[in-house]
Amino acid sequence: MSETYYERLVDEDALVAYLEPHLGEVDDYEITHHQEGHSNETLFVTWDDRTFVIRRPPPGETAETAHDVLREYRVLEAVADTDVPVPTPVLACEDHDVIGSDFYVMERLEGDVLREDEPERFADPNHRERIGEELVDTLAAIHNLDYEAVGLGEFGRPAGYTQRQVDRWGKQLSWAFEVTEDERAVPILHEVGDWLQNTVPETHPQTLVHGDYKLDNVMFAPGTPPELVGVFDWEMATLGDPRADLGWMLSYWRDAKDPDPSIPELTSRFMERPGYSSRTDLVARWEDRTGYELEHERFYRALAVYKLASLGEMFFRRYLEGNSDDPMYPKMRDRVPALAARAKRIIDGDEPL
Repeated sequence: MSETYYERLVDEDALVAYLEPHLGEVDDYEITHHQEGHSNETLFVTWDDRTFVIRRPPPGETAETAHDVLREYRVLEAVADTDVPVPTPVLACEDHDVIGSDFYVMERLEGDVLREDEPERFADPNHRERIGEELVDTLAAIHNLDYEAVGLGEFGRPAGYTQRQVDRWGKQLSWAFEVTEDERAVPILHEVGDWLQNTVPETHPQTLVHGDYKLDNVMFAPGTPPELVGVFDWEMATLGDPRADLGWMLSYWRDAKDPDPSIPELTSRFMERPGYSSRTDLVARWEDRTGYELEHERFYRALAVYKLASLGEMFFRRYLEGNSDDPMYPKMRDRVPALAARAKRIIDGDEPL
């Protein structure tokens, strides 16, 4: 990012002046922009011998709910003393005079986020198996949480969550198609959307859901065996259907038997190696830990891929309209049809769990 963009993210003098009454006077501080994320912006803060993370929306964002960092902070506060591992929340700020937006501060965790590959210390069959177990056990902790007891009883409308997901992503797709279908159509996505509408489960369990739970949104501690120490990116959290969370996680988890990925540029494949749990292993463990069953598994897996395709098509519209220079966006011309084909394979039973 250019310095100009960084200056839009943070006024260092104003931020330090705001933080000192809360964190204590500082002699040595450093603020850096962490560029791994694709939604809310992340800043790393060194404060003498302490380290913190600041989360804020992208500059210029006007959507009221798309980047609600104070909603994230509310979840962190609620679950901080539960079995769900999260960074310790420190403070939240609604004063836009500080850095131009809402933001919050949390303590920084140390460890590894598994994106492109596994750490060398985990390259052992027992450790590999433990990665999947930790991932599922933590998701189960989220779903087992008594959300009313921790003050999240009014955090969402759990009834009808799954139907609203199908409706919402269908509308997002329709918005994208207004422009993209003049370039190339993806008729399979219409078929998938119709199938989802006709197959939505009438009832579902009601729990806290993360909304974007996957391997690269959690952190593992230094050392072995693998220990999951933090769940990040809670901006989509609400009360809803835990099986949608599980389906989303499974859509990113590769089995050795799987066909080539629909979006190879954004797909991690290291969990295809010997020792890693299969998707059926992960589902069985989640069912055991929560007491729920993954009924309608093709629906939840197809819904996850449909959501990915809808996101990709929105990216493609932005590219066609000249509203992005992200090099991934033009690739959605071919990647979205590949995702549509994957969703159809899941529906037809040709890409089994």
